[in-house]
Amino acid sequence: MMRVIGLMSGTSLDGIDVAIVDFEGTTEADLRWACKGFMSLPYAPRQRDAIHDVMVKGSTAALCALHGMLGEWFSEAVLQACTQYGVALDSVGLIGSHGQTIWHQPPQQAVRGFTLQLGCPATIAERTGRPVVSDFRTRDVAAGGQGAPLVPWVDRALFSAPGRKRALQNIGGMGNVTWLPPRGEAADLLAFDTGPGNVMIDAAVALATQGAEAYDRDGQWARRGTVRTDLLAELLQHPFYAAPPPKSTGREVFGQAMVADLAARPGLPWPDLIATLTALTAHTIARAYRGWLVPRGLDEVFVTGGGARNPVLMEAIRRELAPLPVRTGDELGVDGDAKEAVAFAALAWAHVNRVPCNVPAATGASGVRVLGSYTPA
Repeated sequence: MMRVIGLMSGTSLDGIDVAIVDFEGTTEADLRWACKGFMSLPYAPRQRDAIHDVMVKGSTAALCALHGMLGEWFSEAVLQACTQYGVALDSVGLIGSHGQTIWHQPPQQAVRGFTLQLGCPATIAERTGRPVVSDFRTRDVAAGGQGAPLVPWVDRALFSAPGRKRALQNIGGMGNVTWLPPRGEAADLLAFDTGPGNVMIDAAVALATQGAEAYDRDGQWARRGTVRTDLLAELLQHPFYAAPPPKSTGREVFGQAMVADLAARPGLPWPDLIATLTALTAHTIARAYRGWLVPRGLDEVFVTGGGARNPVLMEAIRRELAPLPVRTGDELGVDGDAKEAVAFAALAWAHVNRVPCNVPAATGASGVRVLGSYTPA
């Protein structure tokens, strides 16, 4: 048995997710797992602002400082989770840290992509005394891939089911989906980003409240608004949605700058803008399914991430995908909010067991690779 702690800080900038996961086995075929604990530590406004400022206008000095600070914050999250769940640090064999994505640029024609995640792994190893696997995306990018999505191998290993074709939809800052064939079947996985998840909704709420609120709690803003069908139709013309997989995106495309431009339009109340952005997420998910997943066959959909906690968004997704059953990730046997932290624990496990776990069909890489870089304890 190997106990691994997975760390995730996503594009929503809401906080640090920590999952404590026990794995047994040495190959995907014999892998067994159990999540022993999960917690999410929200970022304080000063922390969120520090990350966002580096993303949009960071200097070299600010990038370096944030790299170190994130390492300290991630370390503290590990220590808090171990304390909360009564887990001794010396029982932890490994920490898998995704880091905080600062910039992600997919390949464009003949130009390779590039990606940067901060959160100093040496700091985490120093503060916790445990080895760390980090920097998962860059090897896939170096092999000509998008570096995203990284979770399809994990989705297949942990969540495929006999006789069921499943879609696992995560809605964090961005939306991404994995189509899974039935367990044991040799069909290729399909995975890609569907477009913005919560990122534009969150940005609109933050602007509307001058930072007092960070997200649309329980969909209250969207429920008060009216979807502007003309604006929705305009937003759906973005070329990303029509592009075939493999594809990935980020805040660089769908972020605060785009929302600020929309908010500056006259006669567009905040509730209407937020309702329209919520409808955009639902429409783009459904459009991706109709174009690429439904033709392969699909029995059920599971939604994880912060978006699964937004009832207005979930109602819209269910309408768009009816009659497909749409369930929350909790029905997969794992807290829906924990799934990505569990995934990076699994990717760290794969690294030390020398298991290649990128999926070239999803990322466009030239071949399978062992992902991540190892920092000793």
